[in-house]
Amino acid sequence: MATKKRNVDVLIIGAGIAGITAALELLDSNKTILLLDRDHEENLGGLAKQAFGGMALCGTGIQRLNGIRDSADLMLKDWLSFADFAVEDKWPRLWAEAYCERNFEDIYVWLKRNKVTFFPAVNWVERGEYRPGNSVPRYHLLWGTGWQLVARLTEQLFSHRNVDNLELAFQHKVEELVVSAGRVVGAKGVNEAAHEEFEIESCVTVIASGGINGNIEKVRQNWPSGWPLPDTILNGSHQFSDGMMHDATAKAGGNITHLDWQWNYAAGIRHPNPSLPDHGLSLIPPKSALWLDAFGRRIGPRPMVTGFDTHELCERVSALPMGYSWQIMNRKIARKEISISGSEHNPAIRDRKLVRFIKEIVLGNDELYDYLVNQCPDVVVAANLSQLADKMTELSGTQIDKAGMEEDVRNYDMGIRRGSAQYNDDQLRRIQHVRSWKSDRLRTLNAQPIEDPKAGPLIAIREFIISRKSMGGIQTDLHSRVLGKSGEAIDGLYAVGEAAGFGGGGANGKRALEGTFLSSCILSGRIAARSILGATNP
Repeated sequence: MATKKRNVDVLIIGAGIAGITAALELLDSNKTILLLDRDHEENLGGLAKQAFGGMALCGTGIQRLNGIRDSADLMLKDWLSFADFAVEDKWPRLWAEAYCERNFEDIYVWLKRNKVTFFPAVNWVERGEYRPGNSVPRYHLLWGTGWQLVARLTEQLFSHRNVDNLELAFQHKVEELVVSAGRVVGAKGVNEAAHEEFEIESCVTVIASGGINGNIEKVRQNWPSGWPLPDTILNGSHQFSDGMMHDATAKAGGNITHLDWQWNYAAGIRHPNPSLPDHGLSLIPPKSALWLDAFGRRIGPRPMVTGFDTHELCERVSALPMGYSWQIMNRKIARKEISISGSEHNPAIRDRKLVRFIKEIVLGNDELYDYLVNQCPDVVVAANLSQLADKMTELSGTQIDKAGMEEDVRNYDMGIRRGSAQYNDDQLRRIQHVRSWKSDRLRTLNAQPIEDPKAGPLIAIREFIISRKSMGGIQTDLHSRVLGKSGEAIDGLYAVGEAAGFGGGGANGKRALEGTFLSSCILSGRIAARSILGATNP
């Protein structure tokens, strides 16, 4: 096989949002840039293009418009509560501090300057359950989802005055970093379209290849210590976030840390049209549904409710018999509260159709409901609880405790009918708390019984843990330079975005405040570019 060789100033491996951001910033110089990606050209932008597009930001005008008083200090306090850093986590903590201090100017203002807009409401996620999470709402929704984020930034990229200095190459799999005299001087791999080997010589190499969570075998190998390993873990990540560049970096002397810090979700369902093994969809599950174990019994005594601590939900599901769960609801709950994460299943937001979006918020989403019940293999529908239990048993092959499930549902409904003054169920109390914030009140029903004849039919959804993001990765300093095992920077090598655990090899720690992923890709990409261009304080 012939080897094609070439030379550039900067080689960026991975054309997701971190790689695009770095390339856009580097074009302000006269450096030649080669942006490589293993995927096809139409998938430029990677997982960001498929993302729902929320960002955790503080001190914004949108927060002030919504009466939210926030600060970098408060955000850092919340971040550190969730992160649970150890004393030795120097670089992750420094990146956390940098994010909280710099997210307004280096992410929010920069995005607005690049014609990216946000919806004028702020959602409140990851509030924390038994440890403080987000003290105030911070989740800013991109108006247009990650799809529009990629569109706006690539538009800026291709219209840049120095665009002639940029080359993009797709279907290029990098297999090895080239090291000479302790310095990374390029990379080797295979052009999978032309079936030829390539070698790139570069002054600087930037790894922007994503994490490991698209490789379920690596997810299993790095499963959090002490958690039972479920038989089924669905894949909700990018197929080429496979850890190959982590291995190449380690071979070149780079330090890889905290791969057991993973950001997964507890409510994954099988994709009706899978494009990879165990391909899943990540639900944003309804707060008014009851969360049950594999036998149909309500999980407790502490109920599971989404929106407070995603990490803790995954830990609890991992420890359940069979390693999966059910959620039971009715049509009214599903239409009003359920969503599927990502741009594909949120066309009203993706395409910025304001009237349609408001209609779905107020009246419910019939199109999504029909998709779930008619196409998704983990969803069953029935007229009553007895029939629903039979269908759950048939789908799962595990005998549902029909009498127990009926008792749990009716006890919950009975608690609702006593009235709010006598609520003694923690799920109902949490729903009351959630509805006190205006954005959540629009999407959360007020104490809706499950077995309500006017709200049927009944629906049960079997849910698995779904793999999403790597919160650990290649260790970097505050210049995005890759560090070796002794703590020294490896000359010529940088890492950004998810490949770097979103900075420092684990900036979020064990938990994330949610919405810190796309935004950290932007921050680390910009920092790397500034460092490469010689900024003393990137």
